[in-house]
Formats: sequence, structure tokens, C-alpha cells
Amino acid sequence: MTNDNKRVVYADYSAGKPVDSRVIEVMLPYFKTSFGNASSLHRFGQDAKRALDIGRENVAKLINAEKPETIIFTSGATESNNLAIKGTAIRNRKKGTKILTSAIEHMSVVNSCKSLMRQGFQTTFLPVDSFGLLDLKELDEKLDDQTKLVSIVYANGEIGTIQPIKEISEIVHKNEAYLHVDATAACGQIPIDVQKEGIDLMTISCNDLYGPKGVGALYLKDSLRIDALIHGGGQERGLRSGTENIPCIVGFGKAAEIVKSEIKSEGKRMIRIRDALIQGLTDPIPYAFLNGHPTKRLPDNVSVRYSFIEGESILLSLDMMGVFASSGSACTAKTLQPSHVLLAMGLKHEEAHGSLMITLGRQTTQKDADYIKELIPGIIERLRRMSPLTPKELIK
Repeated sequence: MTNDNKRVVYADYSAGKPVDSRVIEVMLPYFKTSFGNASSLHRFGQDAKRALDIGRENVAKLINAEKPETIIFTSGATESNNLAIKGTAIRNRKKGTKILTSAIEHMSVVNSCKSLMRQGFQTTFLPVDSFGLLDLKELDEKLDDQTKLVSIVYANGEIGTIQPIKEISEIVHKNEAYLHVDATAACGQIPIDVQKEGIDLMTISCNDLYGPKGVGALYLKDSLRIDALIHGGGQERGLRSGTENIPCIVGFGKAAEIVKSEIKSEGKRMIRIRDALIQGLTDPIPYAFLNGHPTKRLPDNVSVRYSFIEGESILLSLDMMGVFASSGSACTAKTLQPSHVLLAMGLKHEEAHGSLMITLGRQTTQKDADYIKELIPGIIERLRRMSPLTPKELIK
């Protein structure tokens, strides 16, 4: 993309993705001509109901759910995380009040667990190593007969590290607990099979599949029962009452269908761009480091950090050159605190503050990545010259 002879590169796809034109096309009729309520018995209502069923089926197929009814549509990943964690914990309160999660979860998981702590539940935040991988031995040791829920992110959206979910599932089920997985950042990037991987509940975001914002889903294993958080007319198996957002659910289904057919080829393409970009942003620059695991990471994630400077300064410099990136999760961007994810990996506050996160997407080209690689060394050098923290030997 170009604008006023300046190259424009959007590199913040984890914060928000454009809606695929193929998705928009199938959504449009449900705003204008097929606008019925899926609960109505007349033709307009039944048209909406069929569209709802197709959307549910397509999302179920994407993750190999045992049947479409295991998909509960919500307003997004945050609501799905809340429903999974609070609904499961409250339903099983008499069996146990302990919850295990990791120290690098999304804030919707962290704050759901904290809200339950105010209701008498106990939450343990399990440590991760310097790559962001969960300590499986620690997980096994912390599980006991009072632990009925474990919530672990499939892949962290800030650092890209992918967790060994199947191994985690085996440990959790051995101890007769339920496993919830927040797959917001992973679903659509890498293939996920909830049955083979032993996942009981899983959060999915529509926008992360290049569908519309404001709609998400919770996969709920067929045999599992949880409590509802929203009560009303009984839609979504009584777990998420309220008139269904048919246009967006139709878009969700189409987005899932597209992802299923393109995920392998698109993943290979992005990995090539990702790896070359990581090399270009670290190798030529002293005191430059990769955040997250070097190989067990999402295809779209490039997370690096630079000593002696602030990540916000890098973002502003890039913005002036037409590149739009991030320093971490968009959900925590309003705070001045360093990322809790990076701190959990053992980084110091000053180290965590120097992070740059670039996330790739369908529109990202090799030329976009090359442009970023051209800009970064000069930006880092200039900012380090201005920083009082920079050692003299690094200032040219």
C-alpha cells in the first residue's frame, strides 16, 4: 500500500485484522433481505436459523469438534474466556475450588480468575521458562483433587510461543480436571484438533480468522456442563441468551471455511517472511533479542526487544515512516506498565520496555518485511544516541 509517496505497512494484525472480502460478500444479505430472527417460526426466521446452523457447522469443522452443537457463539474471545472459566468453576464448586492457569495468560483469563478469587476460589498462576513455555512438572505437582479447572493459552499472542497442549491435556485429565484453552491467537494460524488434543473448552475469536469483530465462540465438549453467565430466552443451549448476531455468525462461518482450506499454504508463506524478518531485526543490531521460542512459535509473530531504549519510541518512529506495529497486546496498551508476559519470562522492567511486536497477515508481502528491515537499524541507532542508558561503545 502507498500513501503520498510513502510506503504504508500495517504490521499489527494480532490487534485487528481486516475482514476478508469473501466474508463481507456472504454477510451482506443478512443485513438487508434475510434479516429475520432465528427464533421465529416463519420463513424469515427459518432462513436465519439455517444460516446460523451453517455458521456453527463451519466453525466446528475448523477445529474438528465432535458435532456443531459444541460451538456456543458469544460476543468475542473475552466473553468466551469468562464463560469458560466462571461457568466451569461455579458449576463444579462443590467438587473443588482450585484453579490453575499460567502466568502469561490474556487479561480476560487473569481477571476472570481474580474475580473468582473474590468468591472464595483459589487460583495458582504457574511459572513459565525464558521462552514462555509452561513448566509441565510444576503443573503436575500443583494439581490435586480440589483442582477442577486448568486454563492454559494455546499460544501467547505477544511472544508467539506455542504450548504443548496435548501433553498438558494428558496431565490435566490424569488428575480428573477440565482443560480450557484460550486459542484466540492460535486458531486460524495453525491447525487445531480439539478431539486429538484432548481439549474440553476452547475460546475462538472471529476477527482473528479475518471475520468481523464482535463475535466469537466457545467450544464446549459434548459431555461437559457449565453454568451460564447471561440469562434470558435460552439461545445457544441456554448458555448465551440473546438474539443471535446472524450477519456476523454467517461471516464467522465463512471465515472458518476459508481458513480451513488455506491454513497450511498461508502458514508456510508467513513462516518464510517471519524467519527472515526476525533475522533482519536481530542479527545486524547489538543487544537485540528475540522474545519467545525460536521455533515453537506462531507463523505470524515477530517479537523482539532492544536494550537501552523504549518500545514506544520505536513505534512512534515507525509510524512516521508509515509502519504500524505494537509493543505488546492491544488489550494492555493503555497502561504504562511493562508486559506481564515478558516479566513472567524473567525479564527486568527495563528489558521488557524495549519490545517491538510485529504481526503478519494475509496482506503482508516480502517487500513489506524488507521495508521494516531497512528502517529498524537506523531507528535503533538514532534512539540509542539519545538515550542516557546507552553504553558509549554503541554510540557512533
